[in-house]
Amino acid sequence: MFAKGFRVKSNSAMKGSDRRKLRADVQAAFSLSADQLSHLIPNKEDLNVVKMYLNKGEAVTVYVLNKNPIFFEIDKRLYPTVYALWSCPDLLVAFTTWPAVLPKLVGGADLMLPGVISPPSGLPKVLQGDLCAINLVENRAPVAIGLANMSTTEMLAAGMKGKGITTLHTYLDQLWAFGEKTHPPVIAHKHDDSEQVGDQEGEEKGEVVIETVSIENVTAMPSTERETPDLDNLCLNVETEPEAVTSLTEQASDCEVEALEIVHLTEMSKDAESQQDAAENVRTAQEQMDEVLLQCFLHALKCKVKKADLPLLASTFLKIHMYPCCPEGRTLDIKKSSYKKLSKFLHSMQQKQIIQVKEFSKGVESIVVVKWDHADLKSFIVPEIATGDEVMKVDRDTDIVYQPPEISSFYSVSSKLLPLFEHAGLKKDATLSSVDVRNIVTNYVKSNELIDDCNKNYVIVNPTLCDCILEKSEHHIVTKLKWDDLFARCLERLQECHQVTFPGQNPIIRKGSIKPIVIDVAQRASNKKVTLIKNLEVYGIDPQIIGNALQLRAQASVTLNQVPGTKDKMALQVQGNQVNHVAKLLTEEYRIPSKYIQGLNKAPKGGKKKR
Repeated sequence: MFAKGFRVKSNSAMKGSDRRKLRADVQAAFSLSADQLSHLIPNKEDLNVVKMYLNKGEAVTVYVLNKNPIFFEIDKRLYPTVYALWSCPDLLVAFTTWPAVLPKLVGGADLMLPGVISPPSGLPKVLQGDLCAINLVENRAPVAIGLANMSTTEMLAAGMKGKGITTLHTYLDQLWAFGEKTHPPVIAHKHDDSEQVGDQEGEEKGEVVIETVSIENVTAMPSTERETPDLDNLCLNVETEPEAVTSLTEQASDCEVEALEIVHLTEMSKDAESQQDAAENVRTAQEQMDEVLLQCFLHALKCKVKKADLPLLASTFLKIHMYPCCPEGRTLDIKKSSYKKLSKFLHSMQQKQIIQVKEFSKGVESIVVVKWDHADLKSFIVPEIATGDEVMKVDRDTDIVYQPPEISSFYSVSSKLLPLFEHAGLKKDATLSSVDVRNIVTNYVKSNELIDDCNKNYVIVNPTLCDCILEKSEHHIVTKLKWDDLFARCLERLQECHQVTFPGQNPIIRKGSIKPIVIDVAQRASNKKVTLIKNLEVYGIDPQIIGNALQLRAQASVTLNQVPGTKDKMALQVQGNQVNHVAKLLTEEYRIPSKYIQGLNKAPKGGKKKR
């Protein structure tokens, strides 16, 4: 997960209340003692919260103690880092592998079962999805953490073949490098040598200890009795009765093998039963949430959504229409359902031909068609969940649910400028801010001593700079550049990108600069003017909701039309010049910065009132 790096969004000190919450979350997740908890998260040490994004856009929160990351959080689940596990090696159950496997894990590979070493005591007991650590045969200090791909019983049943652990974080990966880059401590493995000591003592005394146990009594016998049987009548002298010893030993060996097989099968059956019970509990919780999700979906379509509301943004449908339909005393959490994501649920409903969903822009889906005469929709009985006043109150509350996206601009390294940025360890398509570009170029110039001795304001163009930033016609003409000219040429040749992050969602990265909301005033027949609004979907705004608000404010007719030349983009048309109303709605209520709105200058100019 962290093998290919990440991009840091923010780094801030943790407040006292947040520290207490983290301690409570860690205690609930890992059941630590008070001393272990105080050791991992001390009260008076520096603790920071770092928010970052992985290459695939996943948002990760990392908790850093004294410059070392100790926990990271993804989708509200906490995971310890190797730094934390070195302080508490027994925090997670651990699987052991060979040292030669470590480089593969660091490179992003998962741990395969043939590489797992089974200790004399057997593999640790885990269920599918359990968090576990990975250590090496020569050192118990964990070098990686991951999620079990199958239960211990399934691992044994598969003959120790296939994927065992999905690796999340390893020693020597980029998250480890974010800390102080210390190496694992040397911790000896725990071995149970009591049986070996007992065997050695028996050999020294010249006695053979044999235990005969009936097969019927093995499973019924308590574990303490199986471990410490009565051996008084089973001690024979080797010198006096060798034949009896040999015969009795063979019989006892057969009994022991059969008994051990029964015990092993019994333990496996218990593990399978416990795993099945846990799976049934998970399935039950998911099924209950699936029922609530379907009920809210059908309720919202039957009572909340009208034909005029279509097309309707999926996020708006969830927040404005589905949440208020949740039954009293229940909560609607899609992540706890079997669908996990709203888009997956809506596509499932589309397969049932209840609705039709379209993606107007990347990552932004809308409901465009509802089959009102569908059997499931017609047969659905609306439950009584709230009075009219309560529903109105919910609707008023959800009107302010919208949160403006966080928009950031950056650059990605193009193939032409790659030789210039390779010295900083960057690869093609690596993302940089304008400040990063200036710093990297400055360091390159200084490290190669390219500053002009006669005039410090100029930079000498070496072959690398010549190939990267000069035109072909300038190769034999330009030998020096001013600093500002050098920076400007670099930024021009980099690929401009932007990132849009909606609260609670993964960031969306697109090439080029973000499209502004376009407000235009056009003239129609009979010299009538209309206001056209485009690109609202880019900012997660439902054009239909904006249209309803403008219809009330401006007391004008509103229509929703398809943008000419496009398939899925919609434009809002309002009668008259309503630029002032649109500007006030977008900048004040939706809090969209004016720099992302084009056409605000087309508002009608107020004339002087006649006296």
